[in-house]
Amino acid sequence: MAVSVQNAVFFPNLSAFNFKSKITRARVKQVRCCQVATSDKRLITVSNGNDSLEICRVLNGMWQTSGGWGRIDRDDAVDSMLSYVDAGLTTFDMADHYGPAEDLYGIFINQVRRERPPELLEKVRGLTKWVPPPVKMTSSYVRESIDVSRRRMDVPCLDMLQFHWWDYSNPGYLDALKHLTDLKEEGKIKTVALTNFDTERLQIILENGIPVVSNQVQHSVVDMRPQQRMAELCQLTGVKLITYGTVMGGLLSEKFLDTNLAIPFAGPPLNTPSLQKYKRMVDAWGGWSQFQVLLQTLKRIASKHGVSIPVVAVRYILDQPAVAGSMVGVRLGLSEHIQDTNAIFSVALDENDINSIQEVSRKGKDLLTVIGDCGDEYRR
Repeated sequence: MAVSVQNAVFFPNLSAFNFKSKITRARVKQVRCCQVATSDKRLITVSNGNDSLEICRVLNGMWQTSGGWGRIDRDDAVDSMLSYVDAGLTTFDMADHYGPAEDLYGIFINQVRRERPPELLEKVRGLTKWVPPPVKMTSSYVRESIDVSRRRMDVPCLDMLQFHWWDYSNPGYLDALKHLTDLKEEGKIKTVALTNFDTERLQIILENGIPVVSNQVQHSVVDMRPQQRMAELCQLTGVKLITYGTVMGGLLSEKFLDTNLAIPFAGPPLNTPSLQKYKRMVDAWGGWSQFQVLLQTLKRIASKHGVSIPVVAVRYILDQPAVAGSMVGVRLGLSEHIQDTNAIFSVALDENDINSIQEVSRKGKDLLTVIGDCGDEYRR
């Protein structure tokens, strides 16, 4: 679903945006939020007015608890979450529909309360998402839905509620966001955010005075769509990007380097929902042969810095305009990549590295043309 846009009125360099009046522009400016680096380079504070939330720049993504990645043992999963927190990776991202993710967080946070010092508890963050069906967004319905997540996560106040909406032709998303803002004022949500909204709808939301602090979108060296429209609006308004799919479910790794998936059983199996999803993105972008060129480029850079391909892939996206944090999926109790993840904070890509990545990344197709803007892959 392509997004139709008009020429900007007040910001001629942002041709994708149409700010209709000075009142509208002022309203957008009023919800401007800021990104503040802390003394710990792993942490960043995203704020909007009096609302602020300090998060880890690499987030522990919990989509893998929803099934399809292997059986999750509750106790092993919670132990793994504790290991990530003890290593300084203190932010977890989940959703109401990620299987037991919110319940696991509730068990985990209670264990942190019992077994860890208060100063560590204060750094732990649980970001969740609400993905409602297309029903009427009444105040009571929104309130009851958010209360479910609060109970499951066993917290009085959600650190961040990231809102998703399936059908833009139904304007109920504005009603839902206004009710979420009311819940924020009541102290049940600390920050309101979005997930998988496109640039046009983000602009509309901001024009309506809704103080969102971030938008979670797919973003990788293959999928650079967020830098074509979304990042410009984010830089104008202060809204930040939290990215997922940044290592493409594991495709951006040594495991898939120098493999030929066209030969049956010759390469690693695409045996998880994320691998299958991002293989389709590779096909849309340029195909497996072109993807191998990208992997070889990333490998050369990774070897130069003494790190792995995923470390370079995440670092590159973290360095993009408007990006506050990037997701790395965690297979709790099944595998662990704490050392690799922490290496992201110590590596610095130089100009030659960046030029090499850009050169091969741009050889692929323009996914904005092929798929549409951020989130359009869910609405086609």
